[in-house]
Amino acid sequence: MDQALRDLLQRMPKAELHIHIEGSLEPELIFALAERNQVKLDYPSVEALRRAYAFTDLQSFLDIYYAGASVLLKEQDFYDMTWAYLQKARQDNVRHAEIFFDPQTHTDRGVPFEIAINGIHRALQDARAQWGMSGGLIMCFLRHLSEEDAFKTLEQAMPHLDKIIGVGLDSSERGHPPEKFARVFARCGELGLHRVAHAGEEGPPEYIRNALDILKVERIDHGVRCLEDPALTERLAREGMPLTVCPLSNIKLRVFDRNADHNLRALLDAGLAATVNSDDPAYFGGYMNDNFIAMFEALPLERRHAWQLARNSFVAAFLDEDKKKAFVDEVDACFA
Repeated sequence: MDQALRDLLQRMPKAELHIHIEGSLEPELIFALAERNQVKLDYPSVEALRRAYAFTDLQSFLDIYYAGASVLLKEQDFYDMTWAYLQKARQDNVRHAEIFFDPQTHTDRGVPFEIAINGIHRALQDARAQWGMSGGLIMCFLRHLSEEDAFKTLEQAMPHLDKIIGVGLDSSERGHPPEKFARVFARCGELGLHRVAHAGEEGPPEYIRNALDILKVERIDHGVRCLEDPALTERLAREGMPLTVCPLSNIKLRVFDRNADHNLRALLDAGLAATVNSDDPAYFGGYMNDNFIAMFEALPLERRHAWQLARNSFVAAFLDEDKKKAFVDEVDACFA
């Protein structure tokens, strides 16, 4: 990749639509918060913890992800974690970030819902005030837990709906199809919340179809396995359904073996509204620009693909049409 393209990838405006805020917790911050909150970790050092980031699949990652989250106890912890991510996003010229958070990861440990959401929300407000970065919060239900548990979480969220733009579905995909959460997603729709869901990462293309038809989602998180089903691929292209693709995450979790095996170019060639995102950047080896650069170095991707991916990210964002247009105009100006 030539230097001009690399520079363009770094400076082009972009939106991040698939970032788990708990997955942005770097080992250094985990240790700092553990010390501040007197939490005992199973790892003797930052280096030992980083060495443990060798995952064979989604579940082996989730085990360590939940262990890392154990240091988050106070509102300031959630603020500090979010602020650290937002600073990195700003360096990558992320102009708009729609952040996932997992309240059940915290409420199950006895941390009240409002402590988590207030800390994250305050950091987003500060980023808007200080840098003009826009953003929103998407509350995810953990799919390995029950729908009843998801309803309890929704109940806890009710006083805070002004801080939430939508709901999502994450955690271990295998054996937990989207239809397990049909009723709670229907309720969220009635409340006027946007709906997204992880599907087609480890799960089959059928999970993508069910997320569309049963959960009525407006975006598919991951979705890379859609190409196994030509009829589904054609439908996603026809409907302009956004896919929030997370390349380095896909490599780290063995969805693809190498960067060069990733199907990002194939998704774009199929006319799909793919976007690039970082997923759990502290664990998967990189933030937004790291993901862009890794893909453009490994795949036959060109300037026009960068333009398309940047535009797609704003078109797929949960923004009003005027704001979308303003961001898309910024992208076009950057490439002009």
